[in-house]
Amino acid sequence: MKKFFVTICVFISGLSFAQQTEYVDFKRANGMLNIVLDSSMVKGKVWYNLDMTKSADSIFLDAVNMTFKNVEISVGDSSTQKLDYSNVDNKIYFKYPFQKNQAYTIYFDYSAKPKQALYFLKRENAPQVWTQGQGKYTSHWFPSLDDVNDKIIFNLSTVKQSEYRFIANGLNTINSPLQDGLVKVSYQMQKPMSSYLLAMVYGKYNKKTKTSKSGIPLEYYYYPEDSLKVEPTYRYSEQMFNFLEEEIGFAYPWQNYKQVPVHDFLYAGMENTSLTIFSDAFVVDEIGFNDKNYVNINAHELAHQWFGDLVTAKSGEHHWLQEGFATYYALLAERDIFGDNYFYYKLLKSVLELSRQDLSGNGTSLLDPKSSSLTFYQRGAWVLHALKDKVGDVVFKKAVKNYLEKHQFGNVETADFISQVEKQYGQSLSHFVNYWIKNKAFPYEEAYDILKRQSTFINEYAMVDCEAKTSKCEEYLKYYVSDEAKVKVISQVPELVTPEVFNNSFKVRQAISKHVTKIPESIKSDYESLLNDKSYITVENALYNLWVNFPLERSKYLSKTRKTIGFSDKNVRMLWIVLNLNTPYYDADNKQVLFDELKGYTAEKYNTDVRIKAFNYLNLMKSCSEECLSNLEKAKSHHNWRMVKFAKELSEKLQQK
Repeated sequence: MKKFFVTICVFISGLSFAQQTEYVDFKRANGMLNIVLDSSMVKGKVWYNLDMTKSADSIFLDAVNMTFKNVEISVGDSSTQKLDYSNVDNKIYFKYPFQKNQAYTIYFDYSAKPKQALYFLKRENAPQVWTQGQGKYTSHWFPSLDDVNDKIIFNLSTVKQSEYRFIANGLNTINSPLQDGLVKVSYQMQKPMSSYLLAMVYGKYNKKTKTSKSGIPLEYYYYPEDSLKVEPTYRYSEQMFNFLEEEIGFAYPWQNYKQVPVHDFLYAGMENTSLTIFSDAFVVDEIGFNDKNYVNINAHELAHQWFGDLVTAKSGEHHWLQEGFATYYALLAERDIFGDNYFYYKLLKSVLELSRQDLSGNGTSLLDPKSSSLTFYQRGAWVLHALKDKVGDVVFKKAVKNYLEKHQFGNVETADFISQVEKQYGQSLSHFVNYWIKNKAFPYEEAYDILKRQSTFINEYAMVDCEAKTSKCEEYLKYYVSDEAKVKVISQVPELVTPEVFNNSFKVRQAISKHVTKIPESIKSDYESLLNDKSYITVENALYNLWVNFPLERSKYLSKTRKTIGFSDKNVRMLWIVLNLNTPYYDADNKQVLFDELKGYTAEKYNTDVRIKAFNYLNLMKSCSEECLSNLEKAKSHHNWRMVKFAKELSEKLQQK
C-alpha cells in the first residue's frame, strides 16, 4: 500500500500545479512558528482549511526539504484522525478519500532549515531574520503552494523575546505577555493572497505610525539608533499613499501597510502583502536623501499592493501587469511630488534605455516570460503611458478601476486588462496590442513623439546638444535652460564650466563634481566649495578630484572631510581612508589603524555594498591581505547573489596576478 501511494504521488507531481486548483481550494492557513535562531531553523504547527470542488484521493502542498509529524485531518466539525501522507519530491501529499463540496482541516507539525527564502543574519551583534519568497520560494520555509493562482488567507503567530519584534502580513491582533520575558504575537489577514507574498521579519525595531486619509494605519519600522533618519527615509510616504488611492480609484485593499528595512536584502524592496521589506541601504539622513532616497522604491512597492498583490498575473507571460503597472504608478506618484519635468525626464530616460537594448539585439516582446527587467518594468510602464495617451485619462482611469474591481483577489492575463479598456474606449485595441505589447521591437520613435507633444521641457532638452560644440553651448550654461539640460551640456563639454556655473542648483553642482575632473586654477576656489554641499556623491567626487589635481593641498581637503561617513556604504569614509593612506606625512600615526579599519569593512557583519567597496579599494591598492582573502572566500557562500558573483570574479583576478 505504501509503495502504491508513493507511485501515485510521483505521478501527481508530474502534473501542472494549476491542475490542483481544479479540485481543491485552500482557504486559510494558520501557522504557529518557532524561529530557532541558534540553528537557523524554523519549526511550526500549521492548520489548513480547504474545500473540495471535485472528489480526489490525494492533495499536496509544496514543502522543500521539510520533515513532518503529527499529520491529522478533520472532516467538517468532526474530531481529528491520523492522516496518511508522503513527503516526496519537495511536496507533502495527503492521502484521503476527499469528497466534493466537503470542507476539511489538515493539521501537522513541520521543521525546516532553509537554504533560501528565510535568512538568519546578525546585525550589530543582534539576530535578524527575514524572508524573500518572490517566485516560488515561500515553500522553503512554510508549507504552501508555489502556484500563484491559488490564493489563501495566511495568519502567522510566534512566541518571541520581548526586546525583539516579529512582523508579518496583516493586522497584529495579539500581543500576550508570557513568562520569562516572552510574548506571543499573532498577525491576521482578512483577504487571500498568493503564497509568494507571505512574509515575516524578526529583529530589533522601533515603530512610528501614521494614518492615511482613508483611515489605513501606516507603520514605519526603523532601527532603534535611527530615529533621526525616520523622516528622510519615509518622506512623502503618506502623500504617495493618499495620491495612489485617489489616482487608482480603488481603495487600498488590505488592513494596514507596514514597511521594514532589513540588513543585506537581496533587492531594493519586495511588495509582500501589507508588508514591504526593503534594503536598509535606503535608510538615509537629511543629506543622503538628496542623493539616494527611498521615494521611488517606496512608491513602486506600494503600487504593487494593487498591481501584483490584489490582482496577480497568471504566469510569467503577463508579468508586466505587475511590474509595468507598479513602475508607472510610482512615476505618477513621483510626478505629484517632484513635478512634470521630473516625470517626463524619467520617461525619456526609459525610451533611451529601451532603444539601446533593441540596438544591442536584446529587445523582446513584453509577453516573453524571459524578458529583461528593463522590458517588464520600463516598457510595461511605457505601454500604459502610450495607452493613456491614446484613449484619454478618463477612459484609462475608469478601465483600471473596473479591471481591479472585476479581478480583485484573483489572477489575470493581459487580455483581461485590455478588454476593460476596450469596453470604455468603444473600439478595438488589437493594433495597439500588436504594436506596443507583442512586437519584439520597442517603438521608441513613437514614444519620443508622445513626449515631445506632451512636454515643452522635453523639446528644450532635445534642442540642447553639445556633442558638436557650438557657440550656443556657453550660452546654455549662462542663461535659463533646465537643470537637466545644463547637466547634459556639462557632461558633453566640461571645459565650459566657469565660476558662474557654480551658482546653480544641487543637480548642476553634482554634475560639475562628476564631469570636471581636470580643475583649472580659474575655478579652484569654486570647486572647493563643493565639499560643503549636502550631497555625499558630490563630496566624494570633489574630494577625489581635488586630491588628484592639487597635491600640495591634500592635507587641507582631508582635514575638511575627515568626519564625513557618507551613505550606509561608507562611500566618503572609505575614499578618505584610501586617500589618507596615500598621502605621506598626513596623520602618519594613524596609518595602520586606518588600514585595519578598511580591512575590517570586508567582514561578514557588513552589508554587501560596504564589503564590495572595501574589497575593491584593497584590490586597487594591491593590499588584499590574509584577512581580506579569508573574508573574500567566505563571501563566495553569501546569501546575496551579487556578493557571490563579485567574490568569485575578484578571486579569479587575484589568482591570475
